[in-house]
Amino acid sequence: MLDATRRDDRTGQRTVDRTARRTENRYGNRPTMKDVAARAGVGLKTVSRVVNAEPGVTEDTERRVQEAIAALGFRRNDSARVLRKGRTASIGLVLEDLADPFYGPLSRAVEEVARAHGALLINGSSAEDPQREQELVLALCARRVDGLVVIPAGADHQYLEPEIAAGVATVFVDRPAGKIDADVVLSDNFGGARDGVAHLIAQGHRRIGFIGDQPRIHTAVERVRGYRVAMEDAGLVVDDRWVSLGVTEPERVRRAAEDMLTGPDSVTAIFSGNNRVTVTVVRVLAERERPVALVGFDDIELGDLLKPGVTVVSQDAAQLGRTAADRLFLQLDGAALPPERIELTTRLIQRGSGEIPPTG
Repeated sequence: MLDATRRDDRTGQRTVDRTARRTENRYGNRPTMKDVAARAGVGLKTVSRVVNAEPGVTEDTERRVQEAIAALGFRRNDSARVLRKGRTASIGLVLEDLADPFYGPLSRAVEEVARAHGALLINGSSAEDPQREQELVLALCARRVDGLVVIPAGADHQYLEPEIAAGVATVFVDRPAGKIDADVVLSDNFGGARDGVAHLIAQGHRRIGFIGDQPRIHTAVERVRGYRVAMEDAGLVVDDRWVSLGVTEPERVRRAAEDMLTGPDSVTAIFSGNNRVTVTVVRVLAERERPVALVGFDDIELGDLLKPGVTVVSQDAAQLGRTAADRLFLQLDGAALPPERIELTTRLIQRGSGEIPPTG
């Protein structure tokens, strides 16, 4: 009974006693398999077989159990299954920044692969903080995820060695692990940047600036290396004022762009090292009368609708995520594979901004 009534001996009025309701609805008081068995009039083992899709139950009995499950709102408690099997059917994804548009397709691709394998995806953001990355990864391991896909923020992943040795499948994506051997799936950051800068050189540019991410980040290092090699291959000397690495906050990027665009030896073209840098550079160039060419690494939303459209070196974020997740589930399925470095190609998309000729 949910509510009970009682009569006041003095007034004769009935009042509702809700003590029973409060008792029955305490937090965590969920229906159990015993409750289902009692309602369906079957044994506990029969309910277990139905819940776990095991054979040995007649159609009529299964129907009664399913009706009881629906009526009671029963949900299977997977904690006990974890203790028995040592598997949670879940994987963790550690990203740099959940708000970064680049990681949306990557995360979705990992989730699709996980779902196809009957696994749940749990993700979180390191905010480019190595300590936060470590805390998040170890928190996921403490919750006994079966595997991890990690976009590393730090340069030392030896803290993961005990977890990997204990059976936690691990794949790094976008950047390699530090100080351990592990699977990694990358884009060709060096080759993509080299091709993008070579494209600007082919349009006649000789003074080309590079604005990138922090120099401790693998992708930033590889992309600036591609820039320098392209300039060197063309016999062009790079002025130190043309290269700026640092945080991708708009204020810092704006200052770097304006410095490169000022003075007698100002650049006639800019190669931006990632999508967040590109967005700020687009805003800076829109404020200037003199046209300046631009090629960005990573595509940006609505980049094709701007005037001119933004020429980009595009990497396939979804394919990065899909490849990493596929590799992870190969490990989980017991494949004895040595750690592998998988590098995906990039693609230059010409839309107009990278085809502007030099004007000074």
